[in-house]
Amino acid sequence: MTEDPVPDGARTDGFVRMGESPRNLREVLRKSVWIVIWLVFLSSPIHDLVSGHHTPAATVAGWAGLAAFVTVYLTLVFRHLGKAFTGSLAVTLMVIALGVLAVVLCLTLGASWLGLFVYVSVACGTTLPMRASYWTIPLTAVVMLLVGLHGGEEEAGNLVLLVVLIGFAMTGVRQLVRTTIELRKARATVAQLAANEERLRLARDLHDLLGHSLSLITLKSELAGRMLPDHPDKAAQQVADIEQVSRQALVDVRAAVTGYRRLRLAEELAGAQVALTAAEVTADLPAEPGLDGVPEETESALAWALREAVTNVVRHSGARRCTVELVRRQTLDGPVLELAVEDDGSGGSGAPGNGLTGLAERLEKAGGSMEAGRVRHGFRLVARAPLEGGRTSAGAVATP
Repeated sequence: MTEDPVPDGARTDGFVRMGESPRNLREVLRKSVWIVIWLVFLSSPIHDLVSGHHTPAATVAGWAGLAAFVTVYLTLVFRHLGKAFTGSLAVTLMVIALGVLAVVLCLTLGASWLGLFVYVSVACGTTLPMRASYWTIPLTAVVMLLVGLHGGEEEAGNLVLLVVLIGFAMTGVRQLVRTTIELRKARATVAQLAANEERLRLARDLHDLLGHSLSLITLKSELAGRMLPDHPDKAAQQVADIEQVSRQALVDVRAAVTGYRRLRLAEELAGAQVALTAAEVTADLPAEPGLDGVPEETESALAWALREAVTNVVRHSGARRCTVELVRRQTLDGPVLELAVEDDGSGGSGAPGNGLTGLAERLEKAGGSMEAGRVRHGFRLVARAPLEGGRTSAGAVATP
């Protein structure tokens, strides 16, 4: 196991996130299954072909036309759902081809094929610009009604509302997918800007800390060099001052870097919510952690514990639900803040990895303790750190 934070866009194997392209063959198959389910309206044309009502030549032509229709439809929906229309002539021609195939097949093979107009409406709603969708979807319903006059007026009347509703519903789905993609990009941009701002803050802090100290060290070094031949005692004093200034600069730099690396529990809770949601794990986290009076070292240690636990849940457990609890408890060694992370997954390989080992050492350094292992319905990690000076024991009792 690892202590690395889970990337904001992390995905667990076996899931295709909304608006993202499949990464491998498994995800292609999963996305294909989701789309193929909606081919239920092809049952009537297929039944018509296998019933033997047509001549052999007409049956062969029907199968060929149906195969061409499905191929064009799947290509449109699979490749262009949720993407902005770029004025591609190929997309427009494929939508027109769907409409032409639907009209020809219905006129030549009968009213059983009117269900194809449902897919024409879906293609209009998912691939064309919104303004074009608003008039092409009703136009598809009108064309179906006109074709239905050829011999399936009643069936066309039954389908017209379905054609319109499904078409406009798919415009909503298209907008939802596009909004999800834009939000994901915006979130990544915000995270990048926050990281850049933190780097700039560290650069400013180091400049402020070291600028004066290094200038003073340079000045005293020059003075010591000039004093050394004639006034060695004064030169020695300058060297002593240089040592004192450099030691203080080192202390200041360490303090700045420590503050830069210190994690905040509230921020990690927010990040955990994002990571678990991205991995499609139902998350139950405290909304207001209540960290008043919590020592910085305790907060930082528990924040690292939360990061490691959530990383393991997302990457290794295969869990569907994760619960995080933050409780103040009273132990024989004094008050502690206890963090418990429990999931319903497998808990990984069962052997403690480098992440948990490093986490236990970090908690021990902060005067805390850790317990981790399998429970009845999953895996549970409990980390404790003191709210006051001193060390905590493994056992704890709830505060009344």
